[in-house]
Amino acid sequence: MHLLIDGHDGNPEILQNQSLISKFLEELPNKIGMAKLMKPQVNRYEGTNSQDWGISGFVIIAESHISVHTFPERKYINIDVFSCKNFNVEKTISQVKSYFKLEKVKSWTIDRGVDNTPPKEFNNFKPLKELRNTPE
Repeated sequence: MHLLIDGHDGNPEILQNQSLISKFLEELPNKIGMAKLMKPQVNRYEGTNSQDWGISGFVIIAESHISVHTFPERKYINIDVFSCKNFNVEKTISQVKSYFKLEKVKSWTIDRGVDNTPPKEFNNFKPLKELRNTPE
């Protein structure tokens, strides 16, 4: 399962705090029944637009990964929780909303993984090399 979250009107003090982003990534896997494989990696970045700076972080979990990208000036955050194991989506969204003090949240789920996508469904895709050589 792949949960994608766009959070709006978050607390900029939290969204710009590397330590708090790291703490979130440290704690969330356990709260949603996942197994963390490594310490979170969290970095500040500067975009070309002054509003596009923020914090990006991820943690690798046994089931896949969790990533976070914040935009404090915009009070905006992207979070992906990707797992080959099912998890409680509503509980996860609630954790995210509460932690980052989000006013509005938009979310999507995508069924992914070997249990959800039979191999025959992949046969419709062209190899990347073939797509690059296709005339426009």
